[in-house]
Amino acid sequence: MIDRFLEKRIKESSNKGKAIILLGPRQVGKTTLLKNIAANKSDVLWLNADNFEIQALFDIASASRFKSIIKNAKTVIIDEAQSIKDIGLKLKIIIDEFKEVQLIATGSSAFDLANELNEPLTGRKFEFQMFPISFEEMVKNTNLLKELNKLSHRMVYGYYPDVIINENDEKRILKQLADSYLYKDILIWSKIKKSDKIIKLLQALAFQIGNQVSYNNIGNLIGLDSETVEKYIILLEKSFIIYRLNSFSRNLRSELKKSRKIYFIDNGIRNAVIGNYGNLTLRNDVGALWENFIVSERKKYLDYNNIYANTYFWRTKTQQEIDYIEEIDGQIYAYEFKWNTHKKVKIPKSFTTAYPNAITKIITPENYHEFITL
Repeated sequence: MIDRFLEKRIKESSNKGKAIILLGPRQVGKTTLLKNIAANKSDVLWLNADNFEIQALFDIASASRFKSIIKNAKTVIIDEAQSIKDIGLKLKIIIDEFKEVQLIATGSSAFDLANELNEPLTGRKFEFQMFPISFEEMVKNTNLLKELNKLSHRMVYGYYPDVIINENDEKRILKQLADSYLYKDILIWSKIKKSDKIIKLLQALAFQIGNQVSYNNIGNLIGLDSETVEKYIILLEKSFIIYRLNSFSRNLRSELKKSRKIYFIDNGIRNAVIGNYGNLTLRNDVGALWENFIVSERKKYLDYNNIYANTYFWRTKTQQEIDYIEEIDGQIYAYEFKWNTHKKVKIPKSFTTAYPNAITKIITPENYHEFITL
């Protein structure tokens, strides 16, 4: 059992008169986490909303109907709550009518669940996002040296719980994740019939990690117009498969202002999409894997440690670039990610001149643990 950072935060947020919403991809451990929390509670009602019978229980949105469901339960957990129609309104009724009940709901498709929750549950919820296991969580559960020695392995196979627990069976598990779970919510909730286009889109994005992404170019490559490409990318982001990084622009006329880069939430999923689990020494995309690994782990680090940052990349029309930028409370931090520690790297002078107060740093395999752990 790998202890998850969110367990403590969820426990601290319990019994304060608000719903707890836990969002994240399928198979990252949301259900396991909540079962761990529920094990120490009495009078728990667990409802799996992927079950059609559970969905039917919520067809009628009334306090009396919900009373007959909840009965004497003190904690109500609705797993995969996005499967219930008008879930936000129904959760609101439970919160308002049953003050003594701690309501917890999970969702794997934020584009459906979160959109329904924002208005009905304003001021009525604590919301958490769960990722695949983080480097920092593994360090806390084992030790730093052991996890440092696993770097090459993690860059290929990633951090999904089943992948970590079942060593030597990573390829089968990742293929199953990619085939069975990756597109499930998108195809169901968005009624997308051309699933082959989603797969081709993800494959195209997988080969462009670290580069600017042109919706027009990708559309021409896979046979979709740019508007549809953008729509699909938003759905993929809201279902926690990928995420976008926009360009940073303030002072220079030559800065790219409307560009974006796209990363995968997990290296293992990225490699599963293109079917490449080759050793790092045999690959020509190790730089892209390194960048994706660091950016995704930093994303987990910021979220789990309640650090609020605006994140970007920086590039000019003359191809000067910085991999990753954070703005925290007005302070700008610029980072370059380099796998090859023997290659000398410099932050572009045009950037340091335009932003003289920016703090800059090069992140390599020798110091990366300082960037993604407290």
